[in-house]
Amino acid sequence: MILVTGATGNVGRQVVGQLLEEGAEVRAMTRRPDRADLPDGVEVVRGDLAEPATLPEALRGVERAFLFPVPDRTAGFLAAARETGLRNVVLLSASAVRYERPNPIGRLHAGVEQAVTDSGLSWTILRPGAFMANDLQWWAPQIRATGVVRGLGDGAAGTPIDERDIAAVAVRALLDDGHAGRAYLLTGPEALTDPQRVAILGDVLGRELRFEGLSAEEFRAAMSARVPAPVVDALIAMRAESKETAEVSPAPADLIGRAPHTYAEWAARHADGFR
Repeated sequence: MILVTGATGNVGRQVVGQLLEEGAEVRAMTRRPDRADLPDGVEVVRGDLAEPATLPEALRGVERAFLFPVPDRTAGFLAAARETGLRNVVLLSASAVRYERPNPIGRLHAGVEQAVTDSGLSWTILRPGAFMANDLQWWAPQIRATGVVRGLGDGAAGTPIDERDIAAVAVRALLDDGHAGRAYLLTGPEALTDPQRVAILGDVLGRELRFEGLSAEEFRAAMSARVPAPVVDALIAMRAESKETAEVSPAPADLIGRAPHTYAEWAARHADGFR
């Protein structure tokens, strides 16, 4: 039995589906099973990392688990995992832990990683960069309203990754031996700036879209109503580092045996979300 936490999220839902396609026995943990809307064949149970009392039952009979990171909520899961005999944890972390300049996002994920690696359990760590799905959250409302995407005009490039490919790597780490004690950097197949991604979206949608670059101060003001100031500052700092170090990792292709999806392929799949 494999347990998937965060089973209704962008990555977790893909992990569940791909494990089922592989014929695995899957249990999905979610706070609201009645709203999970997961495929037939998966056992859906209620569980919450913030409620340790719910975890032993969710972990009963489980040998391996995909762990969605919740800072300050990992210890209870790991304690229950040891007590119920879990053998292996595949942790979803973030590439921000590798950045040379300290940043709050990286520190939060590093804390979760430390808890997992110190747990005594077998572990594998996945460190994806930005999710392509982030553009649906941040850009789609702007595209639908005005056709103009406003973002940092710093010229930084990133290597966003399709959530399907993160899940595909997670599935291999859950099903195949040989990944214990390994940490993998996960990226998409190409480095792209924000204007380049906006141009790709325009091609896919058949619309003329425009990117409007903002200064750091303008970006802070635009984000202040939605995101805490320390997180905005962390995003700006991380962008500055990505401008210098954006790299394409070979790990996804090596682990899943094919090239990861391009941004254009992802955009075509989610085109309706931008319309």
